[in-house]
Amino acid sequence: MKYLMVLLLAASWLSLAARPARAEGPVPDYPRPSPEELKDKLSDLSYRVTQQGDTERPFTGEYWDEERPGLYVDVTTGEPLFFSFDKYDAGCGWPSFVKPISEDLIKEYKDLSHGMVRTEVKSASGDAHLGHVFTDGPKDRGGLRYCINSASLTFIPIEEMEAHGYGYLLPAFEAKQPGE
Repeated sequence: MKYLMVLLLAASWLSLAARPARAEGPVPDYPRPSPEELKDKLSDLSYRVTQQGDTERPFTGEYWDEERPGLYVDVTTGEPLFFSFDKYDAGCGWPSFVKPISEDLIKEYKDLSHGMVRTEVKSASGDAHLGHVFTDGPKDRGGLRYCINSASLTFIPIEEMEAHGYGYLLPAFEAKQPGE
């Protein structure tokens, strides 16, 4: 029994120690707006993408070639989804990320549309269609490619994060070392 307790404590400590520094301070709520509010707030394209599962054409979205440091948030709720340091150029024409800030922020669904088998990703709070996740990402960074529509995102440059209420996520950038 003593061995089991030590093993459980070690496992819980390792799981905490293995997590990178991501957020500091209280994390705000990001409630989902009503359908009427979304219709008023979003562009036609953002509404079609996030609420009807549409897809923007490759190489046409606002963020496919964005390279500044910052944060990508759900256009419907403002909930932070992806860090810029997890973004890479997959050559597909959509913003591509190796992982979300936290797996809890993304919901995955089997998508059998268009004669393909894919995994759709939606935001957890906003239930907004974001795009799809594929297993052809960089192997040295986990092997996943979150292929996300720019129309489902808002980009917050790092220098504006504090002013927009995302200062609690700045330690993640400080913890990130060059080349990581």
